[in-house]
Amino acid sequence: MVVSRDKNPTAQETFRQMAQAAGLRGRLLITIGLLILVRLGIFIPIPGIDRVKFAGAVQNLPGLGFLDIFTGGGLSALGIFALGILPYINASIIIQLLTAAIKPLEDLQKNEGEVGRRKIAQITRYVALFWCVAQTTALTISLLNPYALNPGPGFVIQTVIALTAGSMFVMWISEVITERGIGNGASLLIFVNIVAILPTTLGQTIQFAQKGGQETIAQVVLLLLVFLVMIIGIVFIQEGTRRIPIISAKRQVGKRLYRERTSYLPLRLNQSGVMPIIFASSLLILPSFLAGFAPQEGPVAQIFQQILNFMRPGSLTSTIVYLALIIFFSYFYTSLITNPADISQNLKKMGASIPGIRPGKATTDYIDGVVNRLTLLGAIFLGIVATVPTLVENLTGVTTFRGFGATSLLILVGVAIDTAKQIQTYVISQRYEGMVKD
Repeated sequence: MVVSRDKNPTAQETFRQMAQAAGLRGRLLITIGLLILVRLGIFIPIPGIDRVKFAGAVQNLPGLGFLDIFTGGGLSALGIFALGILPYINASIIIQLLTAAIKPLEDLQKNEGEVGRRKIAQITRYVALFWCVAQTTALTISLLNPYALNPGPGFVIQTVIALTAGSMFVMWISEVITERGIGNGASLLIFVNIVAILPTTLGQTIQFAQKGGQETIAQVVLLLLVFLVMIIGIVFIQEGTRRIPIISAKRQVGKRLYRERTSYLPLRLNQSGVMPIIFASSLLILPSFLAGFAPQEGPVAQIFQQILNFMRPGSLTSTIVYLALIIFFSYFYTSLITNPADISQNLKKMGASIPGIRPGKATTDYIDGVVNRLTLLGAIFLGIVATVPTLVENLTGVTTFRGFGATSLLILVGVAIDTAKQIQTYVISQRYEGMVKD
């Protein structure tokens, strides 16, 4: 077998291995088959609901419209997989937050190894089930009037059971993809759902450009160029790392003396990924979501109206609050996943140190300072990615991409990069297996 001697496999070698290697081909087929199954399940309808009216309500409520993007239109179609993987994602976020606050959960994650991670995964499933029941109950009650054809307790029970069972089945599929397929199952499901709405969005944009003439076409092209620049920037930032040099001390094992070795500690520029934008977006759309179920008249309605006016999408106040929330959640989420004290302790255990920095507290302070600076740069980048497409949409008047912004771009690019890396890892392993057999 002819293989590439480069460190990373070429595109030709990757596609050849995807077609010829039984193990990689099987994983790809499992992944593609399960993703298609989930997409088909979105269009299996739940009985007893006027879907035309409900689809219009989803478009008018920003909160539901935002969730509809991550379900690939499943929420507006109201099939048995309407909620998709969202309850599991919410449960994972809740468990991550609780792990930093509850000592037993932190011990399970850090000190119990694989057994602890399995226990946390099981707890996450239970939380996802509880969260899913709560979400489906609230959604079903909101559908009773005027979208249910025959409202009543029977309608509530059967709809909650159908939506909950569908969401739990999707969660199981995501875990099967992670274990037996390619990539992270939950991330791939969101990726496919976002991609599924692209043809409709592009079709609406083309129609908009055809009706408006040359000036409108120029505006659409400008917006597409902004999206292209954002994608390129996301790739560079997601792959960007700050390499801190590390020196391993001399050590003797038996009669062999190992000299000092120089390596590096990679710290990602964007440690928190897309999570700060998801948290900030969720808080911003919460008033609009709640306003859809609030009374239309009275003091409560007036309070909601004042909040909505203050947080009107595209306004200066909304943009400032959005940027502040992104920066806050960037630092908050980074503090959950990166602990400078643990990194310093691990370096000390390995007999490694940073040149010019004393082990212990000095190393912790140095790493903490580097992480804080990287987090600030990453938060500024996330703020730019989150606001620039919306500003360009408002300036050009092209609103057909409404809702497809920073979060969608980050998820698409991030998942694509991670999946491509995992495929390359399998190709490299197949390369060395072929060398051993030869």
